[in-house]
Amino acid sequence: MKTQTATENNVIVIEKLCKHFGDHTVLQDFALSVKKEENVVVLGKSGSGKSVLIKCIIGLLKPDSGNIKVFGQNVPDMSHEVLDQVRARIGFLFQGNALYDSMTVRENLEFPLRRHWIAASQNEVEALVMEALENVGLAHTVDLMPEELSGGMLKRVALARTMILKPEVILYDEPTTGLDPVTAREIDKLILKLQDKYHTSSIIITHDMNCVKNTADRVALLLDGRCYAQGTYTDFEHSTDPNIHQFFE
Repeated sequence: MKTQTATENNVIVIEKLCKHFGDHTVLQDFALSVKKEENVVVLGKSGSGKSVLIKCIIGLLKPDSGNIKVFGQNVPDMSHEVLDQVRARIGFLFQGNALYDSMTVRENLEFPLRRHWIAASQNEVEALVMEALENVGLAHTVDLMPEELSGGMLKRVALARTMILKPEVILYDEPTTGLDPVTAREIDKLILKLQDKYHTSSIIITHDMNCVKNTADRVALLLDGRCYAQGTYTDFEHSTDPNIHQFFE
């Protein structure tokens, strides 16, 4: 399997990352880097620490030790002000979508623009909202409530909200969980479409092997808190290592 060293071309560099909850070790000396315009899938079983990893990257959880350098700055050392500035450049697609039930689709998409003081006029806000919805094929849902949308539509609206600030990095937390195979493939295609259109870099955490196959430029296996192996999907598919092979059985 390939290893990757930190270079100036990396937008994320994680080094010796450790995170414990009491006596339970979730991440132990975890290391990973992500290049510009690269999709890296972090593969692992449920409960392996994948969600903890991206919450550390975004600063929602503080690691016990190690470095998480995003755009060259170390997240654990950031002030709240600097962290907010960095978060404006990072999109985060939550596993549960995290849409506000009491807001329309339009209001849900406007929320990050208002929070980060993006767009000076209502016309600019409206243009960004419609562009984001058109990217996911849901412009017609702009005035609907979340309860009026299907599960796949909710995921696409959540993706539109993630993209509305045109982030340079996107963190996807189990983007296809709970979706039927057809809808899951649609989400996979959207991930690639938005990567191509906006030149984003992404970390996609999943245990859905179809999602891995469809979206990954590179795969990293999270096992026992460490980055156990890295390579392409084909590398993993042809591996005889039992820790890797189990995902293809």
